[in-house]
Amino acid sequence: MNLSSDKAREALRIARELRRHGYSAYLVGGCVRDLLLGREPADFDVTTSATPQQVMQVFPQTYAVGAQFGVVLVPAFRDVDGERANFSTEVATFRSDGTYSDGRHPDEVQFSKDARLDVQRRDFTINGLLLDPDTTEVLDYVGGREDLQRGIVRTIGTPHQRFAEDKLRMLRAVRFAARFGYTIDDKTFASIRELALLIHQVSHERVRDEILKMLTEGHARRAFELLDETTLLEQVLPEIKKMQGVAQPPQYHPEGDVWVHTLMLLEGLPAGSSKTLALGALLHDVGKPPTFRVAPDRIRFDGHAEIGTKMAEEICRRFRMSNEDTGQVMALVANHMRFADVTRMKESTLKRFFRLPGFEEHLELHRLDCSSSHHDLSLYEFAKEKFHTMPQEQIRPEPLITGNDLIAAGYQPGPMFKELLMAVEDAQLEGSINTKEEALGLVKSMERQKE
Repeated sequence: MNLSSDKAREALRIARELRRHGYSAYLVGGCVRDLLLGREPADFDVTTSATPQQVMQVFPQTYAVGAQFGVVLVPAFRDVDGERANFSTEVATFRSDGTYSDGRHPDEVQFSKDARLDVQRRDFTINGLLLDPDTTEVLDYVGGREDLQRGIVRTIGTPHQRFAEDKLRMLRAVRFAARFGYTIDDKTFASIRELALLIHQVSHERVRDEILKMLTEGHARRAFELLDETTLLEQVLPEIKKMQGVAQPPQYHPEGDVWVHTLMLLEGLPAGSSKTLALGALLHDVGKPPTFRVAPDRIRFDGHAEIGTKMAEEICRRFRMSNEDTGQVMALVANHMRFADVTRMKESTLKRFFRLPGFEEHLELHRLDCSSSHHDLSLYEFAKEKFHTMPQEQIRPEPLITGNDLIAAGYQPGPMFKELLMAVEDAQLEGSINTKEEALGLVKSMERQKE
């Protein structure tokens, strides 16, 4: 069990200091689970018999972020190099919870001195383990170690009660099962299917965060298969559910329908992918179901990129994504079909294509798209080689002329300026002109042609 990281040592220090002051204290939750699995925990949490006020007396710099629920943050003092650390450790008081009227927070909490009582209010058995900071012994009052060994996600206590307290736990059950390759306990699974409609009581932001974690933790396909099996998919992303059974032309998509293609693409998403690439991958063909038609020659999806872009925007807005992230997801969906023409593009068109913000994500989406269908990566290799070998000064050269240059040359400002400057830039990108004089000469020739 590796407890040598800065975060682990800080959590142990906090727990031991609380014990030195006469309180019970343990490491708890996901960090203990991950340590038993041989994984590096992202964070370490401490649970204690000390009340929030007592914790703040022991650690005067503590932040009372949720003191009414028994939760405070203790900022780290120093890291291994003697510099100020940039993380905090969550310290929560042993407690039992009352009812959850808002489906997220308990209406009232009862602080306790009993760690056994505290773990009973937690979500899943694999997250209900305690670690003694002095002996590193793992205390298990809920059968979590056995469920870790058996590979099962199971609620602590009655599934209905745990999900009634916080409906988001239904999505978390799916995410943990996908992340660890576990199965969901039968009773827990049945309860999720029965209560799936209640997920609408959870804020869009919290749903979004769980979906993004599912997409970026490296097991996106399994997560979405479980979302479908639990009926949560049609509640949180009905647009994706509608992909099922939508046939595709076999000459381009021998793998199957739009749903199967999307699952295969999600399977190829590596852990740590950006949230925009992950959402772009999920939504790149979201416009296919509403544009499906059987033409005389083959199945077609006319305008599916354009329709899909609008749908992607609606989904991103629903999930309260930032404007920047929404714009990138929309761009990924809007441009994913353009690679079909990449070898035939004019030099100026190709360079403008390469100017798309985050073009590496467009490249990666195209690679995933091809790898999940016909497996022909020739267009991807062409675009990748061109993009990485073309100097940036050729992709984004300094303008040869500006609007001020046109005014100085005697032209009256107006709508034609944009047309003239665009034509000059095209010629510059094509390499047919290279100087300011040549640019002004091109403008004069264009004006003569209009006369």
